[in-house]
Amino acid sequence: MINELANTVTAFAWDAEKGTLSEIQTLSTLPPDFQGTSYTAEILVHPSGEWLFGSNRGHDSISVFRVDTKSGRLELKSHARQGIRWPRNFNIDPSGKYVLVASERGDNIVVFELNTKQGELVPVGIESEVPTPVCLKFVPVA
Repeated sequence: MINELANTVTAFAWDAEKGTLSEIQTLSTLPPDFQGTSYTAEILVHPSGEWLFGSNRGHDSISVFRVDTKSGRLELKSHARQGIRWPRNFNIDPSGKYVLVASERGDNIVVFELNTKQGELVPVGIESEVPTPVCLKFVPVA
């Protein structure tokens, strides 16, 4: 769960039999030295289940967390910032290789590639100019 006003992400364990959640941990989505105002928005889990991403509006970044698939604990690995301004939404392409970020106040969509060895989103050099993008979806085309 991403917590918009607290700039945190909370991991939970789900007990399907009881229908209950138990908190595992809560971590900041921001670097420890960040002093400005920021708000989170989107949260997505990579198709592999090994990565979690969250957007930070104000810090203008996507936080990258590694997910321990046994314990559910998270580890903040990096922040992607290049070309991003007020990232309200982002999406992972169906292959899981790319993350596209809707940079609402940057009037662009920025494409990153996930480096699973380093836990980083690496800009691929593709930016599309789009006025105030706020939502990205992939639709299968036959």
